[in-house]
Amino acid sequence: MEASYESESESESEAGPGTQRPGTGTVSAAVREHLRKLCLREFPCGAGSWNKSRFLPQTWRTWRELVPREEVVVSPGEETVEALLGLVRSRHSPWALLNNSNAEDSFLRELAIRNPLTITDTFFYSYFRSLRVVDQEVTLVDKDLLKFLKLEELVLSANRIKEVDATNLPPTLKVLELYGNEISSMECLCARPPASLQHLGLGCNKLLGPLESLYVTANHWPNLISLDLGFNNLTDLQSMVTSLRTLRHLRLLVLQGNPLALVPYYRGLAIDSLAQLCVLDDITVSPNEKHLFRGLSLNGDLLAQEAQCVVTIGNIRGVLDTSVLDPEPGPEGPFITYNYYVTYDFVKDEEGEMNESAGVLAEIVKPSPSLELLVEESPEEVVEDVIEDIVEEVTEGVEGSLESEVEESGESELSVISGPSTILQTPRASAEELAKLRLRIDPRLCPSPGTVLFSTAHKPWAEVIPCSYEMQHSLRDLVPLKAFLLAGTTVTIVEEKILSWPVVLPAVDSPLSAKKGKGEKDKKGKEKDRTGKGEKEPAKEWKVPKKKKEPPKELRQDPPILQVLGRGLVILEPLLAGEPLVSTVCNFGVVRTLTSDRLTLARDSKKIKKVAKKEKPKAVIPIYEGDYHPEPLTVEVQIQLNQCRSAEEALRMFAV
Repeated sequence: MEASYESESESESEAGPGTQRPGTGTVSAAVREHLRKLCLREFPCGAGSWNKSRFLPQTWRTWRELVPREEVVVSPGEETVEALLGLVRSRHSPWALLNNSNAEDSFLRELAIRNPLTITDTFFYSYFRSLRVVDQEVTLVDKDLLKFLKLEELVLSANRIKEVDATNLPPTLKVLELYGNEISSMECLCARPPASLQHLGLGCNKLLGPLESLYVTANHWPNLISLDLGFNNLTDLQSMVTSLRTLRHLRLLVLQGNPLALVPYYRGLAIDSLAQLCVLDDITVSPNEKHLFRGLSLNGDLLAQEAQCVVTIGNIRGVLDTSVLDPEPGPEGPFITYNYYVTYDFVKDEEGEMNESAGVLAEIVKPSPSLELLVEESPEEVVEDVIEDIVEEVTEGVEGSLESEVEESGESELSVISGPSTILQTPRASAEELAKLRLRIDPRLCPSPGTVLFSTAHKPWAEVIPCSYEMQHSLRDLVPLKAFLLAGTTVTIVEEKILSWPVVLPAVDSPLSAKKGKGEKDKKGKEKDRTGKGEKEPAKEWKVPKKKKEPPKELRQDPPILQVLGRGLVILEPLLAGEPLVSTVCNFGVVRTLTSDRLTLARDSKKIKKVAKKEKPKAVIPIYEGDYHPEPLTVEVQIQLNQCRSAEEALRMFAV
């Protein structure tokens, strides 16, 4: 039998704003408040004018006659038992129970109608075997709980309890649940724990430190069958399983959600150490698992406490081809190139990884004096003129006005980030310089606090851009890793635009120029001698085929202009809940437009005609507005938490 209580939102709405929430403080106060709301001594329950004829004065009645009896005919102004029961059972009655009430509440109200004289404090203390005080902001387990003589189950989840005085717990308790509180150590429970306790639930608290394993031994919990310590901050797996081995009756164990459960050999070591265990983290322990991990506990001290996460980034799709909006470069430039890449943040750990990531960030935020120049060279008017020229030169027969479409599909504000030249080697920025430069860059390109930034290789535009990226992160500091998995990682698709200009070399007088002129005269003389008559050979035999105009080989590059095309959060919490893999396709919506796709199609068809001059060109299917369904901007992301499948694999990979 149990009594449960309403949630926080319902209690606040009932009490009204500005009033103190009922049940705040002690467990017994919450119980009394709940019983008061049941109105067990008020109409239609209890004894009163609505049923007074059923009860005679107690002064001249024997104890047998104190039992209420139903009259065949009730006096005017009174109600029958059936009528009163109908008032509390009907959902449309003003005396109906609240929606969150349970069967016990209904039983008590009907008992208060049938036999109201039994509703006394003594009855309550001997009646309740289960109490559920959930989400009532309880902070103290008071000594009034000892009055419940038959209490076997006590649920105090989702409150604000920081410590529990074990001397106030009834010795008859078999189930104690304290999920979602603020308990930082189990030491308070071990002062005088209930000897007959069979289930202890301490999940989603703040248990932290290697000493917590000292409080889960048979000295404190000799009859414990089920233990839930999930989603705390326990880190020492070897000490924990050593202590749990003393609990001879333990059959169900939950440790997932703790940092110690992130190491690849966690499940195998727990299964081999606790031979009597039947269920681990809500998954039945199979005989095959026991066989595969046999003997692992004998070498548990030799295993490195390290977690391994593998990040894989696949294809990028649906990227807008911005190059079709740029003008053809002249002899003096600029020559524009575009690259695309994906960044993600990951938790800090070892110094080597931090230095590597700091280098990635340094390349992104390197300062440049031409910051303002890049902004001034890209006004909207210039872009519109360039688009008109491209349309006239490349596309034929494209209907409609392109200016309005380009304006609708115009790029968002460019994040102009200065970066190092790709030709000259530049020293990496120090941590202090990076901290100062963070204020100058797009915050979306900075890692979250406590993380570092990682980037895929820069790739040119394509319909499908293959990143082919895979990185293994090895982490020994497990507590920050758990916090990172709870927060998730941010994935960003970045477009990098680089403007290159010919290098103008200063004029220098050199004797080579004179030699060059002499060489040309000698060359002409040789040509006359080849004919034998002092005449040139036909030009067609010695004519050098024209080469395609190439941009100058020596170029100087402006700092890259970075633009965030898409950015989103990848949820990693399933990795804490026992899932080995999180695989998702981040969808950032459609960024391509009908205008850009028409320009891309026209450019590609022109290239095909140039390559296959002798062959019959393939027909180019035009794009019509009614049938236009562009592909959204997406990127494939996969994050895997490595897990060992056998004792042999664990020893091979993690033996110190």
